[in-house]
Formats: sequence, structure tokens, C-alpha cells
Amino acid sequence: HKHKQVSASEDLGCRRGDFSRKHYGSVELLISSDADGAIQRAGRFRVENGSSDETLDYTPGTWRRTDVHLENPEYHTRWFFKYFLGKVHQNYVGTDAEKNPFYLSVVLSDQNNQRVPQYRAILWRKTGTLKISLPYSPTKTLSVKSILSAMNMDRFEKGPREILNPEIQKDLLVLEEQEGSVNFKFGVLYAKDGQLTDDEMFSNETGSENFDKFLSLLGDTITLQGWAGYRGGLDTKNDTTGIKSIYTVYQGHELMFHVSTMLPYSKENKQQVERKRHIGNDIVTIVFQEGDDASSSFKPSMIRSHFTHIFALVRYNSQNDSYRLKIFSEESVPLFGPPLPSPPVFTDHQEFRDFLLVKLINGEKATLETPTFAQKRQRTLDMLIRSLYQDLMPDLHKNMLNRRSFSDVLPESPKSARKKEEARQAEFVRIGQALKLKTIVRGDAPTSLVTTGLCRKEPWESQLFCSTFPYDIVCADSWGQSVLVATDAAGVMLLDGESLPPVHMFDRTMVVKQMHVLEPQDLLITRTDKGKDARLYVFRLSTIKKGLEERQLIRGKCDSRENKLEKTKGCHLYSINTHHGSELRIVAAIRNKLLLITRKHPRFSAVATGADSPVEEFQYIREICLCDPPVVMSLVDGPTGENDNMICVAYKHQFDLINESTGDAYRLHHAEANRVNFVAAIDVYEDGEAGLLLCYNYICYYKKVCPFNGSTPMIQSNTSDFHFSWNQMPNAIVCAFPYILAFTTDSIEIRLVVNGNLVYTAVVPELQLAASRSDIYFVSSAPVSSASNCSSRDTSSQSSPQTPTGYEMPMFPSPLGDGEATCKHIFKIPLCNLVGRSIERPLKSPLVNKVLTTPAPTMVAPAPLISATHSLSLSRMEIKEIASRTRKELLGKRKNYFLSSLCFILKSSSKKLIPQTHFGLQEQLYRISTGSY
Repeated sequence: HKHKQVSASEDLGCRRGDFSRKHYGSVELLISSDADGAIQRAGRFRVENGSSDETLDYTPGTWRRTDVHLENPEYHTRWFFKYFLGKVHQNYVGTDAEKNPFYLSVVLSDQNNQRVPQYRAILWRKTGTLKISLPYSPTKTLSVKSILSAMNMDRFEKGPREILNPEIQKDLLVLEEQEGSVNFKFGVLYAKDGQLTDDEMFSNETGSENFDKFLSLLGDTITLQGWAGYRGGLDTKNDTTGIKSIYTVYQGHELMFHVSTMLPYSKENKQQVERKRHIGNDIVTIVFQEGDDASSSFKPSMIRSHFTHIFALVRYNSQNDSYRLKIFSEESVPLFGPPLPSPPVFTDHQEFRDFLLVKLINGEKATLETPTFAQKRQRTLDMLIRSLYQDLMPDLHKNMLNRRSFSDVLPESPKSARKKEEARQAEFVRIGQALKLKTIVRGDAPTSLVTTGLCRKEPWESQLFCSTFPYDIVCADSWGQSVLVATDAAGVMLLDGESLPPVHMFDRTMVVKQMHVLEPQDLLITRTDKGKDARLYVFRLSTIKKGLEERQLIRGKCDSRENKLEKTKGCHLYSINTHHGSELRIVAAIRNKLLLITRKHPRFSAVATGADSPVEEFQYIREICLCDPPVVMSLVDGPTGENDNMICVAYKHQFDLINESTGDAYRLHHAEANRVNFVAAIDVYEDGEAGLLLCYNYICYYKKVCPFNGSTPMIQSNTSDFHFSWNQMPNAIVCAFPYILAFTTDSIEIRLVVNGNLVYTAVVPELQLAASRSDIYFVSSAPVSSASNCSSRDTSSQSSPQTPTGYEMPMFPSPLGDGEATCKHIFKIPLCNLVGRSIERPLKSPLVNKVLTTPAPTMVAPAPLISATHSLSLSRMEIKEIASRTRKELLGKRKNYFLSSLCFILKSSSKKLIPQTHFGLQEQLYRISTGSY
């Protein structure tokens, strides 16, 4: 392997851009036959059976399971319910250039009570919803037009007008619920050893002891008659669908299992139609198969169902008390996680339960994105949106203000009109809160249990690296376990965490704007100064280290003249290749000219002479002219390195791919937007083949780059290409397989590389990414005194501001007193936690001669910016108040039952855990009362 000499940190930094979809299975043609060998059915399914790739370059056992996550969790994605409903916000209606109606909802909220005000906007269209966050500025007014422009909508047939009728909230809640149910029903089919047809499997009257053990692991046995929780289509009045069933609540989702042996059995009906009616209409089905691995195995083609898209095959091994899992997904289902471990065997039963339930929930959500379901959802959305538009037409002139901008201050109006507006807002909020409560009581609220995952450490959890750093960081890079930081005010310094004071390396005359620390190459590269005076400088790390140890004077610009790469004068940007084990390549952009520089092999360079400056080791290869100066640049390694290396550049409205050898340019992607904010072009390597993540505005595109004829890259639409949208405009993006992280002005948005699905959004006030080539370092004003201060628990109902109206603009108090400067801290996310591969040897700090032993994880005091607890914005007092105000219209005949349940639950609020056996309504109310929402 050509990169074996690379150090542990460098190796890990390189590998974070490598990813593989093989972890998520491969598509196979599966054929089932009857006892006589005749083919019955065939189908193409993606089969997940754990990774069995022997060619991977890491030894077995070094791959550590990353945590199991729900993808696109509702408490992060159902914005209207969480942030809009029951709060003052604006809703607008308009028609686009194609005369299709659309709706826009806007709210100004405080992110999770962390004093991070921001606008949230939802655009409702027949193709689905688009959600974005925009930073709030008290000095800059934001218009409806500018928000729609950020959503790439600039042309309208009818411009947006505000809807003042509070009943619009009910209709928009219905639109949001089209994204899918928050509760799930799954089939569970029992199959004896040797059974090969669905008729045989459905005809099993009872299960086995092992099957009963598995059912008790899945959930609780409940009596259906009188059941008040989520019923999943089962009869809870007349026992026509069985007497008992299996039910559980997982991370706020109610799950009902359609168990074949618990559904009605008919001796006369061989096909067991009543059982198939339920299980055959489940999108996801678990098949529990008796027998060992050597016996004939289940195939999806054995089941006659056009609706079931995912089968989870479970086998129990009594010898070692373990479960084995295999997943079959219909070919059209997009990839979903978590990927199965290798081998897919679970000895820890609770771990298996968590993995299985998350896999099933993610699988059903992924299936809803297949063409069949997506087209059906689009037709429903189109019908609902058009119907709502027709209903609103008579009111368009009577009850609306044309093109009212929600942050423009309106002229002072008479006192009576002001009171009228305040009364309208109060009624608007009251109706919204009543709707919210009704949804919660019904069990359809997108929530998360407060008791879920409290002790689990997330892979993106940060650690405090350096508190109260007084300077603004321009750029940084990691050096061993230390970080090299460039500032305008104090020059360049080396930080070694909290234990040692900063060590100054360069004074403020060295205005460093970009840098790379390459330990295996004993090299520091910097871009210094700006404009015509800008140049690249190269230094030996060993020389810098020696200077530090001997306590020599801090270097200045005058002391670094010998380290200047003269031909790079005027350089405004540079990029290096990721995998530089064999040859380091640097491309410097000097206005619209690219200068390719390589480093000679050390054997033939000045290393032998012991020269302090490595300048003589670099050679200028060629210049390439572009039509415009590049804004973003990335180097892509070709498969051979012989005339097939490429440079990705972004300028104007496009990403181009430049052949390093010939200078030929190829259009890679055109950005369809009026204004383009280029963020990054990240070179990633899927199973060794080059690809690019192209990031601009809110969009992230993945493009595979296939070599063709040895030199010309073939760029065409590929089935492996995909794209997704961020919720907030990123300032920087980091890829660390299986995750991709977007760093915005006040949050870290964490998604999965393979499908772009959201995993988590962490609120991080005044965020700035500092370094990410190895471990990730970022700066923030987030408090570090306790984890609770950084919690994502949303208590914004009591302190979040209302959307500004014509009469008032909310004031966001600063966490600090007047006149105090914001206190910034440096945090670290260890890359090994994200990519799930262990570093086999400790890293050495350049400040210490002896090898440091890496501290045990328990020794590091984490300051997590991310908590696993979430809540909706309803306090106990608010629940009481809303219940009393709306009990007549909400509850009708169930008033007494509801109030008695609510009083009982409120009295029991001292309980710490929710028993799994609580009935659905009681559990929902208990979670409200304890602040779990």
C-alpha cells in the first residue's frame, strides 16, 4: 500500500474522504421455487448481510460501530409543528411562474433558548417542502422576496400575500403530516425450519419459545380491546383482528407489530387472508426463521406482496444466545442506515433491539422516497394545495395585505387598529396552541422521549480544547495533538490545549490566510498577505520545532524571506492533493492563472544538505489559464497519477474540471441560481474511485468522476450521483464517513454521506470552523461550565421572541452584560470518533520530545454541544391553561376522562422514568407534564 509511511493522524485525515456504499449491501436477483423446483417468483433486492470485503486496507477489528441513528428524525424535520404552531408567525400565499400555488411560512425564533435568534422558513409546494434557516440581524430588514430568493424562487405569476386567517395553521399542519406518520406498523412473520412458501408461514398457529422470547424483546404484550394508543389498523373494539398484540414506544414513535401468530387463524382458509391482509400491507416485515444457518434460508420472493418493500430476516442461535440479522430491500428503495456490522451477529440483546428498530424505522422512511410512494404523495400534496388555494381565493382581497413584508416597520396606526391587531395575534396563537395540544393528545406529535439515549455518547460530541481564546482565528491546522493557529492580531501560535500556554511562532508581520501542516513531509505551507503582496511560504516543521525548543526569537516576515515561493506572488488561493504519500502537488491560483507546483523526491532534494528552507525542493511544472479567478479549488487524484490528475475549480455559476496535464476544461456542474455562494468542492473516493461533493448555497451535489482514455474525464449523469439540501447556509463542510458536517453561523448540521439524510442539528452560537484535516477544531461562544447550558432541550416557549410585527421588534438579550466582549472557546471533535476507526498508536505533540500517551476517554472532560434530549415548547402551566381554555371544543364527550388523566399525570410528575406499559394517551400526557416534549 503506497501510503504506509503516513502517520496515524495524517492517515486518518486522508481516509475521512474515503467512503463506500458496499456497507449497505449489493443488489441481487432472488428467485424462489416450489418443492418441485419450478420457479414461482423473482425479484431484485438489495441484500445486506454485513461487509465481507477482504480487500479493505484496515485489519479486522479496527472498524468500530458508530452509533445507531434515526435518519431524518421528526423532532428535527417537522418544523411547522415544533417552531410555528402556537406561536406568532406569518403565512403567505402566491403562485409561481408556472401558475402553481405555493405557501410560505416564516417565524423568528430563538434556537433552543440559546440566544441564537434566526428566521425559519418553510416553502410548501406540490413537489414537497423546502426548509431553510436564515440568520437574524437587528439592523437588516428581511423581506418575503429575499427569503423566496434564498429558496431559488424569483419569478411569480402572483406575488406572495399574507394570510391573516388563523385557521390556515390547521391546513398547513395537514400538509406537513403528508411527510409520513410519526408512528409505525411492522409485520412479524413466524417461519419454521424448512418452510418455503408464504402459505406455510402464515399457517403457523403458534410460535416457539424462542419466538416468544424475541417478541418480548420487541415490546409489550397489550390487550387490543379498549386500547387507547396507536393501533396500527387493528380492531380495538370487537377483537376481529386478534385479542392481543405487541406494542412499544421507541424514541417518541409508537410502534405496533402485526404478529402472524396473534392475528386470527382460520383452519378452512389455507391462504390465511386475514393475516395477509395486515402483514401483506406493511411496508416492512420481520421474518423470524427457525433453524441454523445451514438450513434453507428465506427469500423475499417467497412472499406474494406488492406492498412490502423491506424484509428483516432474524435467526436466533441458542448455543451462544445471539441474533443474526439480514436485510432485503426492494431495488428502488434508497440506501438507509445503519449498515450491518460484520458479521451481523448480536450477543447483546438490547443493542440488537435498538439496531433492529432503528433499521426498520429508517427503512420505512426510505421506502416513502421510492417513485411509487413519492408520486402518490406528490399527487396528494398537489390536490391539497390547490384545494386550499381555491378556498382562500374569496379572501385574497378582503383579509390580506398585499406584499406585506414581515420585518418592515409599518407606519404608526390608530390605537384601535393596534388593539385589533393584538387581538388577532392572540386568537392566532390560541388556535395554534389548541391544535398543538390536540395533536399531542391524538398521539401524532413528532417528539422524542426524554428518557431515550441519556447515557449514550454521540460520535460528534465535542471536548473543550482551549477556553477563553482572546483572538479571532483566521485559519488553523492540527499538528499532532496540538493545533497551529493564525490570527491577525497576534500572529501564529501553537496551542496545546488547556495544560500549556500558547507558544508564539510568527509575529503579526506574517499575516497568514491559509495553511497546511504536513507531518510526514516535515512541511508547513502558508499563504501570507493579500493582494499583490500575497505569496506561498514553505517551512520545515523540524526547523520550527528546533527553534521553539531552543527558545529562539519569534519569526517575522523578514526572517522568512528564504522560505518564499517567489513565482506565487499575488496568489489568492491554493490547494494541495489529499493523498500526498507519493508526491505532493500544490496548485496556486493567481487571479485567473493556475500554477502547478510539485515537490521533488527528498532523495534528490536539499534535505541531504541540511538547508533550513525547503524552497529548493519545489519545482514549477506549468501554468494553466482560466476564464475567471477561482473562488473554490480542489485537487482530484487520478487512478494512475499518470496524466489523469484533475483540478476542480468554481467560478461564476459553475464548477469545472481541469486536466492538470493538458489544461483542458470540462463543465462539471452549472448552478441554477441567481446568486451563487460557493462553499466547497471536496474530493472523496468511493471504493477508490474519485468523486466530488460540490457545495454551494444550500445545495450539496455528489458527482462521480470516471477516467476515460487515460486522460479525459467522463462526466455524465450517473446512477450513483445524488444531491440534498442543507437547512442553513454552510460556511464550511467536513466529510468524515459515514457523516458529512455543515458548519453554519450558529449550528452544526450532521447528515449521512451516502444519502444526505439528516441525523442531528447541534446549536452552536457564533460558530467558526478552524481546522478539519485531521481532528475537527471549531470556535464558539457556547458556555462550557456545564453540559446543561449547551443542551438542545427546547424551552423556547417561555423565552423565545415573537416574530416582529409592524408594532414591535423583539430584543434578544446578550448572555453577557453590556460592554463585555463575547467569550470564545475552542472545541475539538476527535476524528476517530466520527469515522469509527481506532488510531493504533498515540500522536506526538511537537512541543514535547517524549512520546505522549493518549489519555483515556474517561479522563477528558467533555463539553457536549449536543444533547440527546428534546422537548416541545409547552410547559405544565401552559398545558393547564390551554386545557381549561379549550376543553369544550377539543374534548367533547371525553372531557372528564382527559381531565382526570391530566390531573393524575401532573400529580405523578415526580416519577423519573416512563414505564413502557403506559397506555398511549397517559404516556403522551406524562411526557408533556415532565417537560419531555
